[in-house]
Amino acid sequence: MNLQEVNREVHCNKSRKRLGRGPGSGLGKTAGRGHKGQRSRPGYNALSIFEGGQMPLVRRIPKRGFNNRFALEVVAVNVGDLERRFEKGEEVTPATLKARGLVKGQYDLLKVLGDGELTKSLKISAHQFSASAKEKIEKSGGQITVLPGKKPVVKVKKTKKVAAGT
Repeated sequence: MNLQEVNREVHCNKSRKRLGRGPGSGLGKTAGRGHKGQRSRPGYNALSIFEGGQMPLVRRIPKRGFNNRFALEVVAVNVGDLERRFEKGEEVTPATLKARGLVKGQYDLLKVLGDGELTKSLKISAHQFSASAKEKIEKSGGQITVLPGKKPVVKVKKTKKVAAGT
């Protein structure tokens, strides 16, 4: 390979296909659409899942389960992970958990679970605690702070005002 051949076929500003501009263009007459058929007609538009009249794969496969899009995203952290990542007397908050890499991404609620052993006394702040996690934290001499969770939006009903003169 020669140096001048490296970028031979690379075109930054590639010109568009000019359809129906005579036989010399290579895309004249039928303009690359072939002869007759559904796709040759003007205004043809098909769904991306269209498979030529065959039942599309999207419709053939079974749909199972239910995904509640309004459900809160809950992230769980085990007591054993806190034992490994934090020193005695440290404060455990959602921010410190994110900084230590125990929690990633966005979430609505942080829940502490009781898997593992805890020997260090820690000050733990989270939205929820499992019963076993509470027991282990208090047994080791730690403190629990329950953070307020995400509040649901409450719709206020509008009442009609009655005129004073009627």
